[in-house]
Amino acid sequence: MPIANDRATAPRLCIVVPCYNEEEVLPETSRRLSDKLDELTARGAVAPGSRVLFVDDGSRDRTWETVLRLHDDPRAFGSRATAPWFEGVSFAHNEGHQNALYAGLMRALELGFDCAISLDADLQDDIDAMDEMLERHAEGAEVVYGVRSNRDTDTAFKRRTAHMFYDLMAWLGVEMVSDSADYRLMGKRSLRALSQYREVNLFLRGIVPSLGFKTAEVRYARGKRFAGESKYPLGKMVSFALEGITSFSVKPIRWVTCLGVLTLVVSLVMVVYTLASAISGHVVAGWSSLMISIWFVGGLTVTSLGIVGEYIGRIYLESKGRPRYIIAEETDGLSQGDPGDGLA
Repeated sequence: MPIANDRATAPRLCIVVPCYNEEEVLPETSRRLSDKLDELTARGAVAPGSRVLFVDDGSRDRTWETVLRLHDDPRAFGSRATAPWFEGVSFAHNEGHQNALYAGLMRALELGFDCAISLDADLQDDIDAMDEMLERHAEGAEVVYGVRSNRDTDTAFKRRTAHMFYDLMAWLGVEMVSDSADYRLMGKRSLRALSQYREVNLFLRGIVPSLGFKTAEVRYARGKRFAGESKYPLGKMVSFALEGITSFSVKPIRWVTCLGVLTLVVSLVMVVYTLASAISGHVVAGWSSLMISIWFVGGLTVTSLGIVGEYIGRIYLESKGRPRYIIAEETDGLSQGDPGDGLA
């Protein structure tokens, strides 16, 4: 069902774009997003005063300078912009993708936007899917997920590990939307609910589905990165997975307990075997099993300490109560508390 051309009821939209070293891709990203907002506004799908909010996550290149240029001149990189679409926030330090995303969503809530769509700056997410997201939102969905219909642009290794991760999280009891990253629409009610989550270790892909509002899904084909390099190499992917597991499940600690019990049972068996070998005079024969037991118990102990240490580390970070991020600079529309066109 197409969105009715009614500016009185059309939502004021904020497109939140986390950025880290995205100088190469921002000119094209800004051009496409401003053209999309022009189109949506012209046919009444969104209200005047909608914005693109770039959140610079402590970039080391000229990302922030690019954002400032776009704020001052929306047509700087060849867009056909007919309104001052761009605002920006810059962190004092790199705080991570999830914190940058959260900061943008909370800024959208503070400024009175009716809904926010988050997506990465690399243009792999199909921005035309926003049309259907807004339709689903108009029909009553508070959260609309962008779900990838294919992973053709990913390597075979990344596809397999991604599916393994979703399967593992489901098995751990974490509610997630498979093949959905951070391309989603959130309405004002869900943004308010999200603002109540105070943990430092953010894992929005698990938090947002747990909010409990009515949801919908929009499928789209994921494209190739327009420019620049991926900000999620293997190391960061593993760290992200650990963040999700430790943020939403205590099952790994329970596994440690089960492994401890299993080790105790194996140890009792080895005690019986050792005594029997000693009585029969075959002490040398038990040397191999003894060494295997030592290595097994040692490896199990170190692994268990590592798992428990992950949780203790998370508790340590939470207990300090430090801010998730510090904003060093923002565009004047945000610093004045009013991006314009009647926004609160």
